[in-house]
Amino acid sequence: MAKGSIGVTSDNIFPVIKKFLYSDHEIFLRELVSNAVDATQKLKTLASVGEFKGELGELKVYISIDKKKKTLTVSDRGIGMTAEEIDKYINQIALSSAEDFIEKYKDDAQAIIGHFGLGFYSAFMVAKKVEIFTQSYQEGAVAQHWSCKGDPEYTLEDTIKSDRGTDIVLHIDDDNKEFLEEARISELLKKYAKFLPVEIVFGKKKEWKDGKEVETDEDNVINNTTPAWTKKPADLKDEDYKEFYRELYPFSEDPLFHIHLNVDYPFNLTGILYFPKIKNNIELQRNKIQLYCNQVFVTDQVEDIVPDYLTLLHGVIDSPDIPLNVSRSYLQSDGNVKKISSHITKKVADRLADIFKNERPDFEDKWDDLKIFIQYGMLTDEKFYERAEKFALLKNVDGKYFTFDEYKKLVEGNQKDKNDDLIYLYTTNKEEQYSYIQHAQDKGYDVLIMDGQLDVHAISQLEQKFEKTRFVRVDGDTIEKLIQKEEVSQVTISDRQRDELITIFKSQLPVIDKADFLVTFEHLSPQSNPVFITQNEFMRRMKDMSALQGGGMMNFYGEMPDSYNLVVNTAHPLIEKLLKDEEGALKVEISPVYDELKQVEAKHQSLKESHKDKKAEEIPAEEKTELENLMGQITALKDKKDVLLSTYGGENKQVGQLIDLALLSNNMLKGKALAEFVKRSIELL
Repeated sequence: MAKGSIGVTSDNIFPVIKKFLYSDHEIFLRELVSNAVDATQKLKTLASVGEFKGELGELKVYISIDKKKKTLTVSDRGIGMTAEEIDKYINQIALSSAEDFIEKYKDDAQAIIGHFGLGFYSAFMVAKKVEIFTQSYQEGAVAQHWSCKGDPEYTLEDTIKSDRGTDIVLHIDDDNKEFLEEARISELLKKYAKFLPVEIVFGKKKEWKDGKEVETDEDNVINNTTPAWTKKPADLKDEDYKEFYRELYPFSEDPLFHIHLNVDYPFNLTGILYFPKIKNNIELQRNKIQLYCNQVFVTDQVEDIVPDYLTLLHGVIDSPDIPLNVSRSYLQSDGNVKKISSHITKKVADRLADIFKNERPDFEDKWDDLKIFIQYGMLTDEKFYERAEKFALLKNVDGKYFTFDEYKKLVEGNQKDKNDDLIYLYTTNKEEQYSYIQHAQDKGYDVLIMDGQLDVHAISQLEQKFEKTRFVRVDGDTIEKLIQKEEVSQVTISDRQRDELITIFKSQLPVIDKADFLVTFEHLSPQSNPVFITQNEFMRRMKDMSALQGGGMMNFYGEMPDSYNLVVNTAHPLIEKLLKDEEGALKVEISPVYDELKQVEAKHQSLKESHKDKKAEEIPAEEKTELENLMGQITALKDKKDVLLSTYGGENKQVGQLIDLALLSNNMLKGKALAEFVKRSIELL
């Protein structure tokens, strides 16, 4: 029996391992199983080139738990090791000084294992003692037993082993008893070994019998050794891709379509990416792309490998050019990773362009689901925008789809304003903004649907990209102003009538939390609505952006109340009638108020004029007092006038009906107000 110390130049490797890898201590199983698979693959290779002439037999990796002995064992029938190989690969770990080691890799715990060949030693993160029982494939080799208790001291001795290969026996410490639980090990194997190229066996399959779960005689193979991405695209049908997607994401809807990656120069890359079908924003999740290295799971956080917008995709990427124990610093600096990222971007764009070109009806059918991926890419990657602008689509309220160029040709003949700006009208809710859409269509205009969660950002981008083009929501103003062909007709009512209508309509305007109403006037067609509600395009867009990203100036806009315009069409007969009715009903009461107000305002103005060239100290006190009294009278008379108008307006069913009709067409009439509107409508009939 030989004894010795593991050759490390740092004082003690084991505390370092435990300190730096503790957060990832489950990784030990991946490392040990991967080593077992490598040993098995190497034996297959030796057999294929004639260097191993024995019987291969059944080549599987077995994982077993013995709760009584508190052991976890990983067994293979691969090449095994001789005493010399154990000494070379297990007993010698070449490290720099512990200080340098710690300093260099303090932020990259994952990198430690791979860079220093510490895969096997990750076992000591969970075990108080590790044993190796191994028999080399080489003729005449003597089986070896290696043992170590988590310090540099080890023992190595000859032993007897009935079969070639290696058994790694971990004596699990008390702090890591979870790794003696079948469910926990099963979870880790499904995570790290689901697609390893050698069958991984963990116990026996179970079945329900007589109301309980019992073991069968059949091995429980936990992995698919030939996943779809390892096969040639020519050997796969569309159903095969869907079946693999279901294997990756059980209970998910079938994806929209797939992209098969298969590159062997200047880098190695295989994989399958899927565009998932998203029903709602809740399902929009990142970290669904799984990164593998030679079929060994590495991570599902691939932000540094694929562009940010492609992290919304699902699927698998496998590249031996990305190390198994990959670190963020490596990903951010490695040239191959950058090339892989660029290739994936191009591949995705080419695939989308190909579908659009050859299967446009299918592309249009899937556009509503694809839009968020494509928009995200266009917003965050200029090169992707350049590729995507040829197949990105706009959809109108009639359900028709257009490329950017096609839509421009459709509307440029009719939707230019007096300044030669091309106006794209859009709606965010076809049903709620129906009346506004109808007004636009009555003018012969087309209206787009922009109801996606990224549309507000996409609109801003397209306004920058398209020459002399503006996007305006269809309810942002009167249609005559949204696409202003000529000077809008001036409002013809007097200042007094304008003032009276403002007071009358304000008397019944609803009080809505975080919303302000401003009464404005337009002289439109008598056929247009008498009263309607609009919302300023700029402020509404800023608030929409705030809802998506928040923070900074966007947060400022988000906290501001919604601002609505109650637009009164002074050309409509109902408004003309309202003015006449008001004048007739209040003439007796309000005329004396106006007359007195006129006299007092004239007296106030005359007195102010007399003070124009005087300094404050030169004005007699009694005249200052008189000015204040006159101002008080003016305020009192205006209040009296407003009370008369508010009382009249508040009791006027026609006013309430006009306001409610405007609110109703804007989907703002709800609850009690809606019930009262229905009741009033019946009464007016």
